[in-house]
Amino acid sequence: MTTRPFSLAGLFRLRRLQEDEAAGNLARATGRAREHDAVQARARRALEGFSSQPADITTLRAIAASRASYSSMLADLSAAAVQHAREADDATAAYTEAHSRTVRLAKLEQTHREAAIAQELRDEQIALDEIASGSWQRRAGGAR
Repeated sequence: MTTRPFSLAGLFRLRRLQEDEAAGNLARATGRAREHDAVQARARRALEGFSSQPADITTLRAIAASRASYSSMLADLSAAAVQHAREADDATAAYTEAHSRTVRLAKLEQTHREAAIAQELRDEQIALDEIASGSWQRRAGGAR
């Protein structure tokens, strides 16, 4: 006897694909955030290491302009870091939701599989009982 296929198998495959896609998006978002954090840390170290003594007013102005530029860049990097963190959080939430949908369908598939096996065992037991009953009836009929 063949078991009836899981009626939601196509949806289950789709959910697994969606989960895989969400996992990829999460990995990319996390990678971008990590990469951005490294860039921001390098920029902060560069600004902290910038301590020269100006020899004249022109050098002082150049140092001030450079520090202002670095400070502006750090502010931009901080804003971008917030955006990257938000994207990573959104990707995490999307992955969690996709994974939950996949797990729910996996549980349904497992329940279906267990029910199909139980039905096969019942059918097999009925067939064995019928065979045994027929054999018993033939022996009882032959003994008369």
